[in-house]
Amino acid sequence: MSYYFVIISPTDSPVFELTFGTSKAGGDGVARFRNGETSRYMNQFIVHAALDVVEEVQWLTPNMWLKVIDNYAPTNSHISCFITGTNVRFMLLHQPSAMTNASAGSRASTISSTSIPQNPTSPQTEEAIRQFMNEVFEIWVKTLMSPFYTVGNPIKSPVFRQRVTAAGRKWL
Repeated sequence: MSYYFVIISPTDSPVFELTFGTSKAGGDGVARFRNGETSRYMNQFIVHAALDVVEEVQWLTPNMWLKVIDNYAPTNSHISCFITGTNVRFMLLHQPSAMTNASAGSRASTISSTSIPQNPTSPQTEEAIRQFMNEVFEIWVKTLMSPFYTVGNPIKSPVFRQRVTAAGRKWL
């Protein structure tokens, strides 16, 4: 599965972006989106389009974890969201790996239909994404408490990027 994670400020500007692939079920951690060379811009477009849905859903639940809030059918992508008390949105675009018929037949016995790379809406996948979002939230709060970070500015810390990447490897 390929992932595009972004932290969006209350003014709808991206504060942090990260693209990575799954490390579970034999994944190598490299993102392979179906959009090819335009995937960076398409991912930004898809996530930004989902912000309207987030604004509607956030008032319907008292939870910070909003689960899968939207999908983009042409690429079978799903968008999950975690919203903070200060209206900062953590959004994760996840797209299952495209398996060819040959590779699907050889791997069918080793990967169940509910594993993370195969089913982006399963309860196991939602729980893994929720755990990832909670861990990133803790990392983000620690970054906000740093006297060297100004709220609203892009996060350029290599340590923050490494910790988010490690959380992605751990949970996704």
